[in-house]
Amino acid sequence: MTSIFRAHMGSDFDRLHPQIQRRFSVGLDSGEGCVGRGTMERIWHGGSFVKPFLRLGGMRNILVPREGRDVPFVIENLPYLDSYGRETVTFVRTFHLAGGPHRFDATMVHSPERDCVLDYLGTHQHLASDLHMSAEADGSLLIRSGEHRFREGPVDVRVPELVGGEAEVRESFDDATGRFRIRVRVVNRRFGPLFGYEGSFTAQYVDVRTHGVRGDLRPVREEARA
Repeated sequence: MTSIFRAHMGSDFDRLHPQIQRRFSVGLDSGEGCVGRGTMERIWHGGSFVKPFLRLGGMRNILVPREGRDVPFVIENLPYLDSYGRETVTFVRTFHLAGGPHRFDATMVHSPERDCVLDYLGTHQHLASDLHMSAEADGSLLIRSGEHRFREGPVDVRVPELVGGEAEVRESFDDATGRFRIRVRVVNRRFGPLFGYEGSFTAQYVDVRTHGVRGDLRPVREEARA
């Protein structure tokens, strides 16, 4: 068994910076999880029309409904087997904003059928996004989203481009500072920039066999459909 990210990227994974490789090797095979701590220099929103959607998503820990600068940040990437026997990695981001902390939750699984990493968003995995990962020439990781789907009970529908957003994530490692840098940008093809953040963090690796995965990092509801 290999990490879900290496399984998706294949030989392209070896082109990543060694520190990025280690961070995205977290998994049941390596026995490691990663906890990053740092600061988001900026969390931004698009036009005012975006805010109601962000507030709605915030009720299920999807996106971040408030803006801020120099926001303390924690990201917890821990592997576990979900109730369907799939290796899953948490991407739980906590932003310590002035009015109180806010979480942006996701859990990821490898989907060979869709040739992507499937990103389940929020506490109930109602939204699923295809993620496509590639290595850049400088060893950074580029993640682009593909199709988005909404799932609830028997409902399984593609999110129209008119209301959906295309996400681009760039993660790199700065050898001079020993910090990871991340930049996230979500754009709607018609309405332009919707949401994003950028900043840096350091990483601590933990033994998942002894550290475990807290129950609150796992979603309330799990979605079987890949």
